[in-house]
Amino acid sequence: MTKETSRLTAQARTTSGKGAARQLRRSGRLPAVVYGRRDEAESLELNTQELTRLLGRIRAATTVIDLEVDGGKPRPVLIREIQRHPFRPELLHVDFFEIRSDVKIRVQVPIHLLGTAVGVEMGGILQQHRHEMEVECLPGEIPPGFEVDISGLDIGDAIHISDVDAGGVTVLGDMDETLCTIVPPAAEEVEEEEEVEEGAEEEVEAEEEAEE
Repeated sequence: MTKETSRLTAQARTTSGKGAARQLRRSGRLPAVVYGRRDEAESLELNTQELTRLLGRIRAATTVIDLEVDGGKPRPVLIREIQRHPFRPELLHVDFFEIRSDVKIRVQVPIHLLGTAVGVEMGGILQQHRHEMEVECLPGEIPPGFEVDISGLDIGDAIHISDVDAGGVTVLGDMDETLCTIVPPAAEEVEEEEEVEEGAEEEVEAEEEAEE
């Protein structure tokens, strides 16, 4: 597998608190932290536009980034969390996790379903239960994603974690867990009706408790 890396620059941040963070963002900077290999997390700030451009061309969860802090030696990191504004296209904060090239890490790798299932063409409904799989591997071996061909699935068929070609990395979790399945339209309708009924019952119970 080819290791995908990118570079990002940052500076040490000495200010803290909500007010300081808002002021940073107004100036086009983004508050961040990096943790993992040191005793305490380091507070950083970086250029928001630089990070936005980077996020537009990488898979944030699986790409190793060479993070250069204050012009020092680049440090390999992964993005662990990106906080975004709830209703505006605005980044609020980012967490980086520093790694070592010779130490295995755990990472969530996205699952991409390819093709159109035979069962869907016959009227069945595709249900995807998992959109990621957790793996353990060296940073240079992180897969960009797992591609799963579902074109041969008929109604009633399913694909499990054990069916996915992991390319040599260690997959964690229950290997019998279902990733996706093709269900009959009737089964989908019944399931939706049951959810509606359960929701109505919960509302009634909540109202009765409020009246007591």
